[in-house]
Amino acid sequence: MDIEEIVESIRRRLDEKDALREEALKTSREIVRLSGDTVKALHRGEVSTARARFAEAGKLVGELRKRLTSHPDIYYTGYVQTAHQEFVEAALLLSYAAGEPYPSPEELGVPEADYALGLGDFVGELRRCFLLRLLENDVESAEKTYREMERIYNALMTLEYPKGLVNVRQKQDQARHILERTLEDLTRAKLNKSLEEKLKAAAGDE
Repeated sequence: MDIEEIVESIRRRLDEKDALREEALKTSREIVRLSGDTVKALHRGEVSTARARFAEAGKLVGELRKRLTSHPDIYYTGYVQTAHQEFVEAALLLSYAAGEPYPSPEELGVPEADYALGLGDFVGELRRCFLLRLLENDVESAEKTYREMERIYNALMTLEYPKGLVNVRQKQDQARHILERTLEDLTRAKLNKSLEEKLKAAAGDE
């Protein structure tokens, strides 16, 4: 076989893979956008809008998985992994807001490692829920959210693997920092509420 023919064959294959890579990149960006829209809608209390955006993202996740079945070198790249993480984060927040069981990696159609990383980011979204409850002066609900953050964090900390398998250590460190800040905020809020109640009681006795 002539070298020109060999190179031409290589070129055709690489052109095909390059086109597929561009398609995957575009789809991944759209998944990230729709997942972000899902999260924003949930924090605004717009559950129906959140479900619609999440459904759109879910379709793209499935399409991407099928399209890249024979191209694991693209499927396990950083930008696809990032899209999966955002999708997982949105899925977990949607389930939490609706009081539904959390979906598994299999149910979402994403790799376990990507799910674990998305789980770490979920702790940050729960903190936002926590802060919104505090702004509403609903300390009891805020504490329930903190307890869920704590539960997620404890589960996340059981994953101890080398960076080459899943780079979860950074997510664990971030989650721990978020949890510590949230506990400080909760403690302060409970002390303030207790003081307010005592002042009201004292004023009522006068």
